[in-house]
Parts: sequence; structure tokens; C-alpha cells
Amino acid sequence: MVQQRHLFIAAPLRDERRSELEALLASMNRLPGQADPANSLLPFGQLAELHVARFVIMDDPSLADRATLGTSLPASEPVYLAFIADFDGDEALFLDALVALADTGLRRIFACCTDFARGSDLLAWLRAHRVPTAANYVNWIGRTARQIGEEQALHEALRSARIAHPDAAPEALLPLLREAARAVPLTPIASPTLGERLGDWFDLLLLPVLALILSPLLLIGMIPFILWLRWRETHDAVLAPVPDRARNNMLSGIEDHDITNQYSAIGSLKPGLPRRWLTVVILWIINWGARHLYPRARLARVNTIHFASWTFLDDKRRVYFASNYDGSREAYNDDFINKVAFGLNVSFSNGLGYPRTDWLIVGGARHEQDFKRYLFHHQIPTQVWYKAFPGLSNYDMARNARIRAGLEQPLSGEALRRWIAEI
Repeated sequence: MVQQRHLFIAAPLRDERRSELEALLASMNRLPGQADPANSLLPFGQLAELHVARFVIMDDPSLADRATLGTSLPASEPVYLAFIADFDGDEALFLDALVALADTGLRRIFACCTDFARGSDLLAWLRAHRVPTAANYVNWIGRTARQIGEEQALHEALRSARIAHPDAAPEALLPLLREAARAVPLTPIASPTLGERLGDWFDLLLLPVLALILSPLLLIGMIPFILWLRWRETHDAVLAPVPDRARNNMLSGIEDHDITNQYSAIGSLKPGLPRRWLTVVILWIINWGARHLYPRARLARVNTIHFASWTFLDDKRRVYFASNYDGSREAYNDDFINKVAFGLNVSFSNGLGYPRTDWLIVGGARHEQDFKRYLFHHQIPTQVWYKAFPGLSNYDMARNARIRAGLEQPLSGEALRRWIAEI
């Protein structure tokens, strides 16, 4: 079975070339922040396996918080240029296709980074600057870009046939719809191989087996951990400044051009090894849960996210979060607060300045105004963002998959009427 992969490439930016880079990235867009699929530097639309991608300048607006709170963290960190992509299949093949398609354009872009020389081996450089992702979420594991495109074409063909026969009874309409479907080629959906199933079961059992093996140590360490955590929760400062209107307008200017939006945020972890390793463990569990508990369309009760990822930077002093979601930024935040606030607390409460939690999962995001201000404080603009299927939401993709599945089943009565209603 073809699975989605996540690629994160980052390198420090040359300060003196930032303006040049910003102009280059802006030239790739058809609207503010929205990539032209046929742009001359990297024509995303020619990468058939690509779902979403972005270029983002990681200029952290929250770095001053370290000095404000008197932490031992360094006062400054590099400003990175990152290229991030979610795609189908093998990473090596994707990188080969990327370089073959856009060698010249990528060289112009990455020449603005500190260690990229004119004669650099681009493919080797990209591989050397790959940053591993701590946790990654895919809305529907195994649903490829090809499948999405074919099922959307199928829906359009069936919809046209239905519109052409508005008064036909369901039983009379069914053969007409099946005939229309024959004109749309559909690639068979691959099932997992035996090896993939066994690997998936091994990965599924890894967490509970490790928990069982380590349970004596976990029990011994639980009381001091709880005491330490509770003390930190009552003493860590909260930083949730009132949003700046001009900055909000800037971020809003690159949003809501499509039903789906991008989100980028960066921030520092609270200092100290306990916070660092607690975050490492939590993100490892989130990554495990995304594969095994939420592989089909819902992250807890939230079904608007296409892809999301958490990536450590600077020896785990900072975390970058990226997501691709349906709807507005405000609705996205509300969805999480209302449905899965405990999950936000677990994944973000180790961030410097996060709203106060109780016992790691209570409070935090439930302090709605502080939480939203905290998020805004850490959000950064995504200079270039590409989505392979503009106008398609997660709901649309799921509906199209159901329509396709209906073609492969005997339909009659109420089941037939429900199927036609989806079209």
C-alpha cells in the first residue's frame, strides 16, 4: 500500500539575502501566500504525488520571551528557511523528481542559505538538511493524490449525468450513472501486503509492550514526577500578549483564499531536561496514536485537518508546528478548544509561556483568550503554500470515496437513494 510521507528540509538563512529570498518566494505565488502551481521556480503542479507543500521563513517572534522570563536559554537562534512537503511513496524517489523538475529554481532559493554554494550537489544538500519530524498526522492513511484526483473526476462525471436526467427514478438512474462511471479510469486501491500488516501490528504493540516492561520504573518515578510537574505548573509564567492588529492583518491576508488553510507556529520549550524529555515522549505517543488510533479522517473528534506535524529544532530547544486544515483560523482554534482541549495541553503545555495547566491536561487551552493569544504570539506567516486539490475539503474527499465504494456494491431501495443523494 502506498503511504504518505513527510519531508522537512531546513537551513539557516543569510541575513543579507533575506529581502532577495522574500522576493523570490513572492514570485511563486498567484495570491498572497498561495502558490501558483505552474510557477517557474518550482511548478508544484507537475509533482503528481504531492498533496501539500510550503516554503516558510522561520523567524521566531517569541524569542524575546526567553529574556523576559529570565531563562537560561540562548537569547537568539538561527532564522531558518524550510521546505516542507507531504507526498505519496518513497522519499528518495520524490527528492529525485523534485531535483529533476526544479534544479535551477531550488538553487536560486537555497542560495540564500548560509552553507549552500554555487556548485553544491543539490540532491546531496537536500538530504543532508533533512530534519526528522517528531510527530506526523495524516487525515486518511493510504489515500493517495492519484486516488483523490480520480475520485473527484468520478464525482463530477456522475453529477453531470444526474443533472442531465433530473426526473429519473433512482432505479432508472442507476444504469445511467454506472455507464457514466465507465468513462472515468480508476486505479485499483492497493491493500496492505502481509509484510506491511505485520509491521503495522508490531508498531501497534510496541507502545503497550514498552509500557508493560517499564511499568516498575514508571510506578517508582510517578510520585516525584507528579510533585515536580505540579510545582512547575504553579510557578511557570504565562505569556499571552494582546494581538497586534497590523500583524493579524498580515497573517489574515494569506488565509481564506481556499476552503483549506495553512498554519505555521514556532516556539521555545520550557528549559530543563525534564520538560525536554517529557515533550519527546509525548510527541512519540502522538505519532504512534496518529498511525494507529486516528488513521481514518478524525484526530480525536476533529476531522478538518489534512496533515499536521511537530518538528524539533535547535537541539530540541524549539518546536515548529505545521498544519493544513479546512475552515477559518478562528473555527480551527475553537474546534480544538471545544473538542480536544486536553490534547492541546498534552502536546503544547511544555511550551514557554503556555496558559497554566493543572495535572498536565486540565486548564491550559480552556483559558480560551489566553490560549488564542498564545497561539497568535507564536504563529508565523507561510510565504508559499501549495495544495494539490483546491476547493476540496476532507468532507469532499470522504464523500467521493463513499461514492466510489457504492459503485462496487449492489444498490437498491434506501441504500440506492442515499448513494444518489451523495452525488
